[in-house]
Amino acid sequence: MALFPLDTLKTRLQSPSGFFKSGGFRHLYKGVGTAAIGSAPTASVFFCTYDTIKKISAKHIDPKYVPIIHMGAASIGEIASCLIKVPIEIVKQRQQAAVEKLLPLSICRRTIETEGFLGMYRGFTTTVLREIPFVLIQFPMWEWLKAEWYEFTKEELNVIEVSVCGSLSGAVAAAATTPLDVAKTRIMLAKKNIHSKGDCAKLRTTSMLVHIYKEGGIQGLFAGFVPRVIWITLGGAVFFGAYQATVEFCSKC
Repeated sequence: MALFPLDTLKTRLQSPSGFFKSGGFRHLYKGVGTAAIGSAPTASVFFCTYDTIKKISAKHIDPKYVPIIHMGAASIGEIASCLIKVPIEIVKQRQQAAVEKLLPLSICRRTIETEGFLGMYRGFTTTVLREIPFVLIQFPMWEWLKAEWYEFTKEELNVIEVSVCGSLSGAVAAAATTPLDVAKTRIMLAKKNIHSKGDCAKLRTTSMLVHIYKEGGIQGLFAGFVPRVIWITLGGAVFFGAYQATVEFCSKC
């Protein structure tokens, strides 16, 4: 909620219509209700899957393979959460990039009428391709930073220290996966003619990445880089800090 304007700026910088035609600096909280409604179930599905797989695997796998366990658990968690995340992202990003005010239900209705129910999952593959590298960097790095911090201080990490680890790992993951994020945004916002094979082809991840590169070069592939990295750096601190605080609170109950 607090960092939502950065996400809106990122979406508009990546929009095929251009930054100012997508709203510029106006109405930066468009789509915040959709994001708020979707954030809890998305995060719940991810962490339930991640923690469950991590705990079950830890009992049967050699400790030296712990980073692989974290990577696998995070990847499966992201795939599961994308079943909720993708429809939410489609509605939210179309609200953010639209000049006029669009209601979530009208976006859903229009999408289903023109593309069918699967239209609500346009960009699913690209989202998964973005999220898996993201978590393969973020979560093992987060766990590694926590372990190194503990080795250095010989004390259990507090909430602030866990937040710093989450912030650093998020920044690196965000920077590395920006091109896939740009492709995802373009695919979700594209005006698709369902009867045109050319339009369908352009909505594939590789085709979209090539198209973006031809259109804007490296700069195009990294559109929205600054707000995305700042947003996820600060968001990582809030997200992992809140997660750690909740874990500590529940363990005392």
